[in-house]
Amino acid sequence: MKQSLFESRHQGEWDRLSRQLDQLERSRNVPQSSDFPPAYRRLCQHLALAQARGYSSLLVDTLQQLALRGHQQLYRDRSRPSTSLSTFILAGFPRLVREQWRFVLAAGAMFMGSLIGIGLLVYLFPELVYSLLSVEEVSQIRGMYDPASGHLGRSIERAASQDWVMFGYYIMHNIGIAFQTFASGLMFGLGSAFFLFFNGLTIGAVAGHLTQIGSGGTFWSFVIGHGAFELTAITLAGAAGLQLGWALIAPGRLTRGEALRIAAGKSVLMIGGVMLLLLIAAFIEAYWSSSAVTAATKYTVGALLWLLVISYLVFAGRTRHASE
Repeated sequence: MKQSLFESRHQGEWDRLSRQLDQLERSRNVPQSSDFPPAYRRLCQHLALAQARGYSSLLVDTLQQLALRGHQQLYRDRSRPSTSLSTFILAGFPRLVREQWRFVLAAGAMFMGSLIGIGLLVYLFPELVYSLLSVEEVSQIRGMYDPASGHLGRSIERAASQDWVMFGYYIMHNIGIAFQTFASGLMFGLGSAFFLFFNGLTIGAVAGHLTQIGSGGTFWSFVIGHGAFELTAITLAGAAGLQLGWALIAPGRLTRGEALRIAAGKSVLMIGGVMLLLLIAAFIEAYWSSSAVTAATKYTVGALLWLLVISYLVFAGRTRHASE
């Protein structure tokens, strides 16, 4: 069949489906009509025929974009916001992390690899820390984690009533780092890679230096609890940014704009989960990490929190996914 005849025969169906999609995309409250799924399936058949018959790339790309829009609306969750939020937290977010495992693995290698690598180098070659941190910064960090300072993890001693102030500070500070790491992925992923390496080098240099001078006990007991959530969140923010960059580098048969739009939908969801992790990290850092609890207790709780985060990301949502 000639392309012109194929188009004239089915153009009306495509136009009707496009109008339906416009309505569905404008509001979550618009219900899907009963003829929407069959219309979407016919469109997919038309797309397959157009590709098999070697029709023009303009027609194939148009049908493909329409099919992508249809797929998003067909499987869109239109349940109540509260239900959607709980479902996302309990199942959707960890599924998304597993789905994007390649980007998560790449981000983890950049961030944790640079952190561990520079930490070992600074421990073995102490003067190296001054290549990454100024003398003033090193002095301040030493004071914060000096076992005899009496104000673990903070530059000055504060009253317990001020913990909520620090809770807010930690939230804003950590979210700033995460958003910076994520949004810079629009620079073809180079920005996200830079901030992953930068943060990894900075944290690793601090850890290596404090361990080398004998303050490792106070430092590690302070960070082990909230680190499970905070370090994981930075890694996932970087993964979301790398996904944006990859959509621009390798859009496939889509335009860069369309590929970026699809990648952004998943990346923004990923950042939603990152915000939750950072909220938990800030709460733990403000109320638990700097408390007077024994180091042994902190290590035990910290190990359990790391196990909890890993188990959540690896196993949460699998049962429901299998049933679907």
